[in-house]
Amino acid sequence: MQNPFTTTFSKAPEYTYIATTKTAEILDNFSYENPSESVYKITGVRGSGKTVILAKIEEELRSESNKKNGWLVLDLSPARDMLGQMAAMLHKEGFGKRNIRDAGVSVSATILGSGGGFGFSSKKENDFFDIGVEVESMLQQIQKKGNRVLIGIDEISKTPEMITFASEYGRWLRANYPVYLVCTGLYENIQEVSNVKNLTFFRRAATIKTEPLNMVRMAEMYKKQLCIDSNEARTMAKCTKGYAYAFQQLGVLYFKKKSTETLADIIPDFQAELFAYSYEKIWEEMTETDRFLASLLVDKEEYKREEVLRLMGDRAGNYSMYRDRLIKRGILESRQAYISLALPYFANYVKEYCL
Repeated sequence: MQNPFTTTFSKAPEYTYIATTKTAEILDNFSYENPSESVYKITGVRGSGKTVILAKIEEELRSESNKKNGWLVLDLSPARDMLGQMAAMLHKEGFGKRNIRDAGVSVSATILGSGGGFGFSSKKENDFFDIGVEVESMLQQIQKKGNRVLIGIDEISKTPEMITFASEYGRWLRANYPVYLVCTGLYENIQEVSNVKNLTFFRRAATIKTEPLNMVRMAEMYKKQLCIDSNEARTMAKCTKGYAYAFQQLGVLYFKKKSTETLADIIPDFQAELFAYSYEKIWEEMTETDRFLASLLVDKEEYKREEVLRLMGDRAGNYSMYRDRLIKRGILESRQAYISLALPYFANYVKEYCL
């Protein structure tokens, strides 16, 4: 039997997907004729399910019923010319053909496939072509036909391609074209793009933070896919603390080893996988101040505010700023006057490899 769990980053689980309220929130907004939000920024720690939320939104809006409602879904790569990709995709959908031919623009096989740029051959010396103008012309056609466009971008960062695209997108919003954007990214990367001058719309756009997976749903999934009893399934779910990558990783290991090993035997391997393939990168990307606060929280499950202030010493005045940053990054969670590390066994990783 094939292992139903998967640990491949950026891949939506086929058999072990657990829906979240964030996915439903975005889809519900887009179900209205005039959605109240045009842009969503999905952020969270690595492995927390950002890409899966985006993939499920795209999958739903690509369904036959939503196609009939006029939805077009464009999945753009932030590593290449995004306006060129968008023009090529819309061209394949039947928009802009006449304008492209009249302008003497040649759409090469590469752009209609996986790579390349938007080519053009001038008929006259004074002929010229602007990709932004061409895309806007296509959006005007889309608007007239009653279609709507969802643009999905995974793992954005502050690159020239992203800034150029976002600047054009701001113009489309002001023109009230039916074009919507859902993007994912680490908290710090989204903040960098949000702080770019003249991208006010992006700064003000709705931010969706990934949430821990539901404990009951995780336990039920483990019980169903691994054919185990409820107690064992609940114990496994608690071990993951709702971290999406941990949920899949523990499922993968248990499926492989359940015939020869107990859950207690599997946990060391589970921790090692988290350390090597998730936490090492997370720690590397944390700032010195992030690491300072995280390293103070490794000896027990929860800490009162007063305890942390004492541990911080002369940095205690920065407590709120440090705490809020780690919460936004998905590394820390807060419960009333208590804070704790949000990721399973992250304290063990810090103690063993970072102190």
